[in-house]
Amino acid sequence: MTNSIIRRVIILGAFSILSLLTVQTYWVLRTWDLQEQEFNRKVLQALMDTAHELQRTSNPPFDLPPKDLIVQKYSNYYIVNIENQFKADDLEHFLEISFENQGMHEDFHYGVFDCSSQQMVTGKHIIYTKEKKTKTYTADVLPPHEGADYTYYFGVRFPNKSASLVSNMWIVVVFTILILITVAFFIYAMFVILRQKQLSEMQRDFINNMTHEFKTPISTINISTDVFLKNELIKNDSRLNRYAGIIKEQVLRLNTQVEKVLQLAKIERDHIELHLEDVDLAELIRSVSPSLELKINEKQGRLLLDLQAANAHIRADRMHLTNILHNLVDNAVKYSKDAPEINIRLRNEGRHLFLRIRDNGIGIAKEHQKRVFEKFYRVPTGNIHNVKGFGLGLFYVKTMCAAHRWKLQLESETGKGTMVEIRMKAKTVAETAPGIEVIATPGVSA
Repeated sequence: MTNSIIRRVIILGAFSILSLLTVQTYWVLRTWDLQEQEFNRKVLQALMDTAHELQRTSNPPFDLPPKDLIVQKYSNYYIVNIENQFKADDLEHFLEISFENQGMHEDFHYGVFDCSSQQMVTGKHIIYTKEKKTKTYTADVLPPHEGADYTYYFGVRFPNKSASLVSNMWIVVVFTILILITVAFFIYAMFVILRQKQLSEMQRDFINNMTHEFKTPISTINISTDVFLKNELIKNDSRLNRYAGIIKEQVLRLNTQVEKVLQLAKIERDHIELHLEDVDLAELIRSVSPSLELKINEKQGRLLLDLQAANAHIRADRMHLTNILHNLVDNAVKYSKDAPEINIRLRNEGRHLFLRIRDNGIGIAKEHQKRVFEKFYRVPTGNIHNVKGFGLGLFYVKTMCAAHRWKLQLESETGKGTMVEIRMKAKTVAETAPGIEVIATPGVSA
C-alpha cells in the first residue's frame, strides 16, 4: 500500500468519523434536551396539581399566588410557593398521587420551610422499586429559597434525575457506545496498517540491499568459474571439470534468483514501465523453446508445441512475456513427478488469443490454488525436497498479467497436473504496429 493511498484512507476515514461523531453528538444533545423538557413538563404539572389539591382541601380556603407559584431553583430542585399553611402529610399524599398521574415513578425528596428556624425541615425520601414503594427519613437538608420573601412553601428534589434521563435514552446510548467502539477500531486499524507498512518497507529495503550485495560476489565467482573452465588443466581433469561445471551451474541458478528478486523489487515501486510492441507470440515461443527444452531435458522430459493459432500477434512487453514463459515452464519442471511432459498451446477465440501451458506434474490441491499467486507462498510438497525457490515465480506472472490487463486462470488436480491459461487481446489486421510504446501502470503494493 503506497503512502498516497494510506494518506487518503486516513483523511477520508477521519472525515467520516468526525462527521459521524458530530451528527451523533447533535442527536445525543437534542434527545437529552427533549427528555429534560418532558421531565420538567411532568414535574411542573404534578407540582401544580399538588398546589391546587392543597388549596382545595384547606380550611379555610385560600388563593394561590398569581405568579411565581413554581420556581426551578436547580436542574433537579423545585420550589412551590403556597403562601398559606398546609399539612406535611397532605403534601406527601398529594405529591405521590400527582407524580403517579403523570406516569412518574422517580425517587424524590421533599421538605417544608420552617418559619421559626428559617430552614427547610427535612421530609421524607420516597423510593420507587419494582416490588414496592418505600419511604425513609433522610438527614439531607434541602436548601431554602433565598432572595424572595416566601413564608409557606415546600421543595422537591429528584436525586436521580440524570440517571433517569439516561435510562430513557438507552437506544441513543447504545448507538453512541457502538460509534465509540468503531472509532477505537478505526484508530487501531490505522495503527496496524502504519506498523505493517513500516515492517514491509524494512523488509523490502533489506531484500533490496541483500540482493544488490549478492550481485558483486556472484559476478566475481561467475568470472572465476569461466577462467577455470577454460583452463586446459581443468579440462583434462574430469573430476575438477565436473566440479567447476557444478559451480557454474549453481552460480547461474543463484544469479537467476537474485535477478528475480530485483525484478519484483522494481515492480513494487510506484509504477511498472511496459515497453509494448507488436509481438508474434508463436514466433517468440519457437525462439525460446531451445532454452526451455534444456531445462526439460535435464529430467528426460519433452516439450510439445501446438502453435497453429490463426492470429498470434499481440501488444506486449517482450522481455516480461519471455520471463512469464520461463517462469511457468520452470514451475512445471520443478513440480513434475518423473519425466515432465509440458504442452504449450495457442488458440484463438473471438478477438482473444489464449496461451495455455499444461503439465503432468503433481498438481495443486484446491485449498492452495487461491494462494499460489501470493508473494513468497509455496505449496507444501510433502516428501519432495528437491523443489527450490522463493515463491516468487507465480507472483511475478500474476503481476505482469495484471499490468498487461490479461486474464490469468489456473486449473489443477492433485496427481494429474496443472494448466495455466492466459487470455490476451489479439491484434487485428487493421491495427498497425507503431513500434515500441512505453506505458506506466500502477505497481503492486507489498
